[in-house]
Amino acid sequence: MTQCGPTNPFPNAQLNRYDAVRENRMRRRDFIKGFGGVAAMPLAAHAQERAKPLVGFLSSRSPAESEGLVEAFRRGLGEAGFVDGQSVVITFRWAEGRYDRLQALAAELVGLGVAVLVAAGGTPSARAAQAATATISVVFTGGADPVGSGLVARLNRPGSNVTGMSVLAYELVAKRFELLKDLVPSAGVIAYLTNPTNPSQELELKAAPRAARALQIQLHVLQASREQELDSALAELEKLRAHALVVASDPFFDSQRSRVVALSTRHGIATSYAWREYVLEGGLISYGASLPEMYRQAGIYTGRILRGEKPADLPVAQPTGFYLALNLKTAKALGLTVPPSLLARADEVIE
Repeated sequence: MTQCGPTNPFPNAQLNRYDAVRENRMRRRDFIKGFGGVAAMPLAAHAQERAKPLVGFLSSRSPAESEGLVEAFRRGLGEAGFVDGQSVVITFRWAEGRYDRLQALAAELVGLGVAVLVAAGGTPSARAAQAATATISVVFTGGADPVGSGLVARLNRPGSNVTGMSVLAYELVAKRFELLKDLVPSAGVIAYLTNPTNPSQELELKAAPRAARALQIQLHVLQASREQELDSALAELEKLRAHALVVASDPFFDSQRSRVVALSTRHGIATSYAWREYVLEGGLISYGASLPEMYRQAGIYTGRILRGEKPADLPVAQPTGFYLALNLKTAKALGLTVPPSLLARADEVIE
């Protein structure tokens, strides 16, 4: 930031240099007296602002649907002793489901000289952050198979500038199929919606056919990575005569959460999701880790790093429990009878 001094009040080159300097000093003294020193405050405030550590928040999701997650991240930072705007400054960059934008956004944050780079929204943002810097500490959220994807060397000791929160996404695919089959026992054909541009989807794509075979159901894979592709993909459900749909855990789908739920409702299809946030929007059922808890933990890790701990020594955190949410209103609209056993297992039931 360029610091500008007082404008020279003596443009006339014929003025005596001594008189000009004396006059300038007198005017500056009178100015400061008259405003109680206010003129010096912006510089002091700027210096104080720059003294606060800067945290870069890179997300593959969108800001509107991530408000609760950002709040959870700030809560974790607070638990570690840092308050946004007071003892730390957070600057955000959002890809809004466009993974091709992540690399440039990550480079932009690195260029700002952030103390910690938080890669939110799964493997795509984590890989972009990792590629952008080998020196700045990186904390990722929702990394699927962090070791297999090359984010860390080991879960217990990452060994580099990268650590974060793992999400057992592909390990839970079979469970989501089972829960959907419990809700729709007659389902013989189930569709699986995936995003081909997400590198972590490869693991889920291997798990989905195994889950379908175990339940003796026919599986159709649908793909979408843009808004218009969501419309056409879900329109295929009727042609395929699918009885139910499983939506993969993917940040692009999260950024289009309301749209995905609305399309599922329009087509009258029973749908299972990874996160409870879909059920709050009107989705039928979800099973997975708690996203807010994941972001809170990321906030705590960020604070610990700001206090001097090294990412290489912070083990990748894994979920300690999973959350089953069910929307009875949606089940009723779809004409489904929810088994009492499923109701008893649900952590949250929306009526």
